[in-house]
Amino acid sequence: MNKAFQAAAAVLIPLLLAAHANAAEVRIETLNKSGNQRFAYAPELVRIEPGDTVMFVPTDKGHNTVSIDGMVPNRVEPINIGFNKAGAVTFDRPGVYGIKCTPHVGLGMVALVVVGDSAVDDEARAAAAKLPPKARQRMVTLLEQAGG
Repeated sequence: MNKAFQAAAAVLIPLLLAAHANAAEVRIETLNKSGNQRFAYAPELVRIEPGDTVMFVPTDKGHNTVSIDGMVPNRVEPINIGFNKAGAVTFDRPGVYGIKCTPHVGLGMVALVVVGDSAVDDEARAAAAKLPPKARQRMVTLLEQAGG
């Protein structure tokens, strides 16, 4: 190995490891009841930085976690965590990510993950408008809380 490569590796490897070590992990639970609300993610709104991970935890059974159409940044693989399954998702790209529980979206079971300093855009608002009434109401509230 040449000395220039060794010197570069000596500088870059600790920086890469430090960046990974600083990444946060947030937990979102799927619940049948949260406070006075039935069928909810808790918390419903999280703000994270690029590179952070969200662990979706099936605290109560009968739920899944999937992306809401139109509420995922371009060129990002949609979230699709199966029923009664825990799943970790690392959010590398800034943006606004809407999620839902497929069988309970009509009952308002939605959540919002905001990555970085992302602003709520018209596409996210349009996707929220297509949700069933109770989910739409919750998502609009979450989008407002996120600054949109």
